[in-house]
Amino acid sequence: MNRNLPKQCVAEFIGTFALIFIGVGAINNGASLGLLGIALAHGLTIACLASATGGISGGHLNPAVTFGLLIGGKIRVGDSIAYWISQLAGGAAAGFLLLAIYGVEGQKIVANGTPDLGKDILPMTGIIVEIVLTFFLVFVVYGSAVDVRAPKIGALAIGLTVALDIMFGGPISGGSMNPARTFGPALASGHWNNHYVYWVGPMIGGALAGLIYGRFLIKETK
Repeated sequence: MNRNLPKQCVAEFIGTFALIFIGVGAINNGASLGLLGIALAHGLTIACLASATGGISGGHLNPAVTFGLLIGGKIRVGDSIAYWISQLAGGAAAGFLLLAIYGVEGQKIVANGTPDLGKDILPMTGIIVEIVLTFFLVFVVYGSAVDVRAPKIGALAIGLTVALDIMFGGPISGGSMNPARTFGPALASGHWNNHYVYWVGPMIGGALAGLIYGRFLIKETK
């Protein structure tokens, strides 16, 4: 039994809450921030909160990251389920708090802050982009934070990867890479457009990184 699981779940809730809270707010300020500013807002949030929660829960803050670590044998199934519930709850709590903060415009703002496909982008294209971007993210998680050879700059590298992925994927798929990032504001605002894209793509991408790095490239300790 994992006696630390309640603390780990609280950490995952808080970290995921922060990502959605800052992310939606940054998108609402997109006219002044631009794509680069939005990407940095997400990336910096992940860098800071992954650092803060890394020693408690590993700083996953993303069901796809947790799934990639599960596939790679770095977390147990029961703990993974608890992490997923905490991450989704954190995202939903952020979405509903944003509704309250923004008042009459809340539903529109939170809906606009929910990742969705760009104009004329097909769902399959969105899924492929999300697979690739999430693969990069979880690959970097393994290479900078999990592997014993990692340079121990995990949170910074992970945050920068999120920012880089959004710079490319934002106009195409929204650059979510994270089912909780999409689920939280979708639940609060009712914006469910193409929602399956943001489960199928990230979970496949995370699983592939778990198989390739977690099962093949990683250095095993004896």
